[in-house]
Amino acid sequence: MSGLVREAKTLQGIVAMDGPSGTGKSTVSRRLAVACGAAYLDTGAMYRAATLAVLRAGLDESSPTEKIVAVATAADVESVTDPTAPGIRLAGEDVEAEIRDVPVTKLVSAVSAQAEVREALVARQRRLIDAAVAAGGGIVVEGRDIGSVVTPDAPLKVYLTASDEVRAARRRRQDARAGRAADAKATLADVRRRDRLDSTRAVSPLHAAKDALVLDTDELSVDDVLTALLGLVEERGLCSPTPR
Repeated sequence: MSGLVREAKTLQGIVAMDGPSGTGKSTVSRRLAVACGAAYLDTGAMYRAATLAVLRAGLDESSPTEKIVAVATAADVESVTDPTAPGIRLAGEDVEAEIRDVPVTKLVSAVSAQAEVREALVARQRRLIDAAVAAGGGIVVEGRDIGSVVTPDAPLKVYLTASDEVRAARRRRQDARAGRAADAKATLADVRRRDRLDSTRAVSPLHAAKDALVLDTDELSVDDVLTALLGLVEERGLCSPTPR
């Protein structure tokens, strides 16, 4: 990582990373976890895996809510918290690629808006977080309600943001790398649709926690954001030298 050579550190505690899609949240969260010898949890992937279970059950947004909730809450979702090889499994199957496809992206906001689904997955998320901290280390957790709901007592909460246009452009580049069609207008419309659904849902709407540090990534590279985050971790006294 150019310009980021530092003494090896180990994170102690929780870093809560929130923000809408396309802010660079996943990339910098993983890199921060790697740099700090911490675990990493992508909570959005958990909701996507539960949504994939709904789709595989032959359900969609028009299906009865109780059926969607029953399938999503019962889904066998397993998160791999190693930041060097993160992953998500559904019933033991690696579904990391499939959960990023268009069908899941279109349905995930509707599934994750259900109170019972959020309650079930938040409970699982807290168990993973507690296990990482109990093991004597730390964890970087990313999502849309981490600082406000999942870990409201996290010692460092960061809310990443960026303009709609910048986030849509990043999404198109990501889709292109994955071999998916990336229409500019459609992607921008979908980004705004997701924002609207996530920020207006009745349960755990997307917003920055009152004590979160807001970081606009429009003009920042991944290295710039990571440098800022490493500085914040050190300022909060959340890291210690890694034993040699």
